[in-house]
Amino acid sequence: MTRRPPGWIDPLLSRLGTARVEDFTRLTTPAEGGRESAVLVLLGEQPDTGPDVLILQRAATLRNHAGQPAFPGGAADPEDADARATALREANEEVGLDPASVTVLAELPKLWIPVSDFVVTPVLAWWHDPHPVHPREPAEVAHVARLPIRELVDPANRLRVRHPSGWLGPAFSSRGMLVWGFTAGVLAALLEMGGWARPWSPGRLVDLPPTGATPAPSAGTDEVDETALR
Repeated sequence: MTRRPPGWIDPLLSRLGTARVEDFTRLTTPAEGGRESAVLVLLGEQPDTGPDVLILQRAATLRNHAGQPAFPGGAADPEDADARATALREANEEVGLDPASVTVLAELPKLWIPVSDFVVTPVLAWWHDPHPVHPREPAEVAHVARLPIRELVDPANRLRVRHPSGWLGPAFSSRGMLVWGFTAGVLAALLEMGGWARPWSPGRLVDLPPTGATPAPSAGTDEVDETALR
């Protein structure tokens, strides 16, 4: 199977060539400090549902970020060569992703999350050889899903959420998951950059419970905090 990504990704890759922090968040990334981390934004495609993105849902019993959907990822380890290595290692540890099945396409700008002082590098990749994935540690990851892009851009599945802290941000509802926070902020920006987004009304507002988003029906300290982007 060819490792070259399909043509539908080309507009996104072209736009990412000029991407800035400001395209993703109002927060300025500090020049120094912050805990280095990375997440894997893994795009794939299936015959029946088309283009998709891999999202995991954290276990509802976690002390931090319980039940929150997220990209695979976490804090960098000393032995990680770079952000790509961190993202692929974390994806392997969390959902059993084979790094050899992935073609890394680009690194997005580093994004700062002040609540946890993480400096996160989203790593965009193409899943050229997809295979089954599953939670490797059920105590940490409850559920893994490939969310179709066509469902994410459906206006009926887009909304805003309000955190108990007062924070407001975009969200997506798909396949039993409520995707919000950092993950939704990055997704919203990428959907616009790729030319895939559809017009939608931001009037629908949902209040999050104090523990975060509702866990998927089917289902700590190094995790990226989800409450502070956009």
